[in-house]
Amino acid sequence: MTITPGVERQLKNHTSLGQTISNSLTMAYRGLLKIKRTPEQLIDVTVQPILFTLMFTYLFGGAIAGNVQSYLPLLIPGILVQTVITGSVVTGVQLREDMDKGVFDRFKSLPIARIAPLAGALLADTVRYAIATTLTFVMGFVMGYRPDGGFGSVVLAGLLVVACSWAISWIFAFFGVIARSASSVQGISMVILFPLTFLSNAFVPVDSLPGWLQVFVNGNPISHLVSAVRDLANTGTVGMDAAISIIGAVVIVAVFAPLTVRAYMRKA
Repeated sequence: MTITPGVERQLKNHTSLGQTISNSLTMAYRGLLKIKRTPEQLIDVTVQPILFTLMFTYLFGGAIAGNVQSYLPLLIPGILVQTVITGSVVTGVQLREDMDKGVFDRFKSLPIARIAPLAGALLADTVRYAIATTLTFVMGFVMGYRPDGGFGSVVLAGLLVVACSWAISWIFAFFGVIARSASSVQGISMVILFPLTFLSNAFVPVDSLPGWLQVFVNGNPISHLVSAVRDLANTGTVGMDAAISIIGAVVIVAVFAPLTVRAYMRKA
């Protein structure tokens, strides 16, 4: 019996939850294989945290905190958040590249869940976030950073950053689906992220900024995430900033996941 394209598409729309999860994990594995074959994809989450930590520590450590050792508890959480958050842009860029190259068109002919390529890409990128998180803390430790919160609190801080970055990646995945090119995704993303990451409390104390700028920085969601990571890593405490960050991540997923899936399904 011959299955027409229309019937095949309907069958894909009614794949079971188990099959959808299995297909998504397979696509995530495909994403990891891409990283293995082209390791230069990891430059932003390997070289960047090392380079930024060295530059910011020795350029601003003495001026801001008096010495390098005193600046590290302020800087390392900020570098971590900046690196992982900006790394989430890659999700949208690579998604757009795959769509432009016709890779997703080939997936349409396979008996897999239509949402699997998108879900797999988002899952695979969590590995990149974990690598960036680990390298940032290791680099800080090499330079003398000793988080007083203990190992468990450092792990929780890393998980918080990874979870929030995964949530933000849904925003850039949405841009990746609707944008015309990968370069436009990257351009739009940088215009959004650079002001948010640099106009935050990631690198300097808020009270050192002009009053009008302090208002923006205190309301900046990146500042709340950085403060949450500092509280966890440096003191082992969970405060309001962590709650705000988690709630913000949930809201982002609740808004952008349906938008991204709807836009993706129209093209898939």
